[in-house]
Amino acid sequence: MKSGGVVVLLLGLLSVGRAAPPMSCDALLKPISISNEQMLGRWLYLGGSSDLPGSRSLGHLLNSILLDIRATSLSNVLTILQTQRIYGECSGMIYNVTMENSTMLIEHPFYLKEVYLPTDCSDCLAVYEEVKSSQESFRSLMLFSKQRSVSPADVEMLRMQAKCLQMPSPLMMDPSYELCPDDIATSDGLAAFNSLLEAKMGQRVARLLDRLFDFFIN
Repeated sequence: MKSGGVVVLLLGLLSVGRAAPPMSCDALLKPISISNEQMLGRWLYLGGSSDLPGSRSLGHLLNSILLDIRATSLSNVLTILQTQRIYGECSGMIYNVTMENSTMLIEHPFYLKEVYLPTDCSDCLAVYEEVKSSQESFRSLMLFSKQRSVSPADVEMLRMQAKCLQMPSPLMMDPSYELCPDDIATSDGLAAFNSLLEAKMGQRVARLLDRLFDFFIN
């Protein structure tokens, strides 16, 4: 019996020693394939990291974001209806994007490229986004899901991806957030976003707010 117990113990230690190693940065950041049909539906924003000016301060004030992605008559064009609640106030915007080869693109009035990264969550989208405007470039890493929350392991995977990208640790949403109503009025989302990218003075103020929020809240 004693020798049998020793064998079991040794086998147990051997199995621990052979446990799968953590995913490398190459594996964590390798874009995955996703069809246009898989993109459709309602996606809740769960958290993320970005170097866009104002993104850190906005992350502390943000109550919710919902993306409703819809097909159009063109096979490679999707419509996104986005609603957000910021400090209790709701607003909405609508815009079209091109979706081809598992990549989302906007080419005017600014350039945006979005690819999708691995996640163990079956109904999640881990999004890596690059935005270029007026010779400046910005990056964002975001997690969306069909559900209001995900497991701690899924959040940790997002944090590892942010670390691999040398980005700040993601700010995660409170899962008890309140969504905006579906019938909210919408504006031109691309024009609104472009005005923020072009506002240089506003960007400087936004960066200052980011540092203040991170200093006092974190």
